Parts: sequence; C-alpha cells; structure tokens
Amino acid sequence: MAVRVRQTYIQHQPELPEQQHEQIQEHKPQPKKAAKFFTPGEKFLFIILAVVVASFAISILHTQGEIQTVSMEIQSIEREITEVNNNNVDLKVRVSELSTHERIWEKAKELGLTLNEKNVKVVPGE
Repeated sequence: MAVRVRQTYIQHQPELPEQQHEQIQEHKPQPKKAAKFFTPGEKFLFIILAVVVASFAISILHTQGEIQTVSMEIQSIEREITEVNNNNVDLKVRVSELSTHERIWEKAKELGLTLNEKNVKVVPGE
C-alpha cells in the first residue's frame, strides 16, 4: 500500500531535480530474496531419514516373507505327521486283526500243523 502511494506521489509531482528523484528512488523498498524453504543440512537429514525408513520397511517385508515361508513349511510337516499317524493307526488295526487266535489256527492248519499237547511246554509267567 505504501509503495503505491509513493508511486502515485512520484507520478503526480512535477519534475523534480535529479538529486531529489534519486533520493526517492533510493528509498524504494528492494524486493526481498525468497528464503529457501529448506537448508541443505535439513535436506540431507530428510534424505537420511527417508533411507532409514525405507531400509526398515524393506527389512520388515523381508522378515514377513521369511515368516510366511516357515509357516508354510510347518503346515506341510504337520500334514505329513498327520498322514503318518493315520498310517500307524491303520497298521495297528491290521496287526490286531492278523494276530487273532482264530486266524493263527487257520494259518497253522493250512501249513499242516497240528496241536500236540505233549510238545507244549508251559513257561512260568513273569
């Protein structure tokens, strides 16, 4: 506002001698240089901060990937354990079926074995 008043004042005044005109021009405010938004040191710190944050993010993502891989391996091993346990149960059932007295007598008869009580020896129980 003050600059406009001075400019208007200068424009409407009659011709002034050179010295007065120079004095008025000397009092004109010089345009200020725009201040830098960030100093070079601050820019450097921001870059360092960005690098640190990026490295933490990358390390977290890498760790999560490794955790996911290990979790998949654990699930695979648990599935294999379940299958082996089921096979063990099936085999125990088959052993119990095959070891019945009736089946043993049948196999003995097929092979031509007979029960001779004279050849049987009783062992005292433990």
